Amino acid sequence: MVSYPHWRTVPTRWKDNDVYGHVNNVVHYSVMDTVINTWLIEHGGLDVEQSPVIGLCVESHCNYHGSVSFPDVLEVGLRVAHLGRSSVRYEIGIHRHDRSEVVAEGHFVHVFVDRATRRPVPVEGKLRECLEALRP
Repeated sequence: MVSYPHWRTVPTRWKDNDVYGHVNNVVHYSVMDTVINTWLIEHGGLDVEQSPVIGLCVESHCNYHGSVSFPDVLEVGLRVAHLGRSSVRYEIGIHRHDRSEVVAEGHFVHVFVDRATRRPVPVEGKLRECLEALRP
């Protein structure tokens, strides 16, 4: 099993199921985005309304290995695979609640930019520290 420094429990919701009776693929992307941004808010000082530096998603990918449906509960592992000057590549593992099965694995790349100019800026200070803490 892949090592993740951070885990978050994410319950599925009734509306996550699609007409085929399983959690729709777009929900997996939402779960990844939510776990990443919750980490940044709680540990990196991100203020989604006021921070002068924000992360823009420039790439995301997901491989699906299993099916889940409401009311399943997910355990989501998060780690940083690469931390550059102004970007970060996260790796995310979405597992069944008991971590017995990997449901999906993906990656997500943020480029950190100045909120006003949308130009890349160095990842520094508390933000860099919180991302460093996610390295395996």
